[in-house]
Amino acid sequence: MSAADLKNPRRRVVGAKASLKQVTAGRAQAVFVARDTNAKLVAALVEECGRRGVPVHYEESMARLGVLCGIEVGAAAAAVLRREAEA
Repeated sequence: MSAADLKNPRRRVVGAKASLKQVTAGRAQAVFVARDTNAKLVAALVEECGRRGVPVHYEESMARLGVLCGIEVGAAAAAVLRREAEA
């Protein structure tokens, strides 16, 4: 799983809440979290990833994660979704 997978808008969601929903539903393959994000904002997401065995990758900043996702603003978190056949 690489950060390049975040570019495909059909296979990713951006944001801590949207990512948590996908992890909880079993549709997330991996999660990316920005290191400069408020820890309280992503605590539930990181905890749920640990419970469900979803790997968490850390990026240097929210701005960098936003660029990797192909958006013009920063992102606290993003999730790469499983392909339908994998779900």
